[in-house]
Amino acid sequence: MSRTKEHRLALRRNLAASLFQHETISTTMEKAKEVKPFAEKLITLARKGTLAARRRAIALLGNRDIIADEDGEPVRKGTVVGKLFSELGPRYLDRAGGYTRIIRLSLKRLGDNGQLVLLQLVGADESSKKHAKKRSRKKGKAKGPVERKEVAEETAAHDAGQTKEAAEVQETSEPQDSKD
Repeated sequence: MSRTKEHRLALRRNLAASLFQHETISTTMEKAKEVKPFAEKLITLARKGTLAARRRAIALLGNRDIIADEDGEPVRKGTVVGKLFSELGPRYLDRAGGYTRIIRLSLKRLGDNGQLVLLQLVGADESSKKHAKKRSRKKGKAKGPVERKEVAEETAAHDAGQTKEAAEVQETSEPQDSKD
């Protein structure tokens, strides 16, 4: 990366701290690939939640403050390590790894035409949606015409603000046409 060792480590620490603070950052592909393993290692430490892990994270990352601007006044909201251990560590307790992702952007940096990417923390709600989609596909059962009719009726009842039982009562009260 054409930097001295100290400069490279400082860059890695600053990018990781910004990632934990904002949960998504825009940077170049090379920098994102450098920071990703470091950030995942720190999240693994945060999952442990012990005092030794917290001290190790402070030693590796530093403990800079999170400052927000409210009514033109800077307000301290906590520290990066505090957020890492109180919010991010518990978020990924049930996840084995892969806490970050790199998304390529179509934008190039003006000065050197560098490839820009988004480095993001994977959300907890996204992983549960992914598992729900996998479960529904594994059943492998195609919906028949009867099941499609039931789903359509439930959708119509939901759109009308009725429950399934109210829709069934309404159907039974209507006269049915018989084509025999």
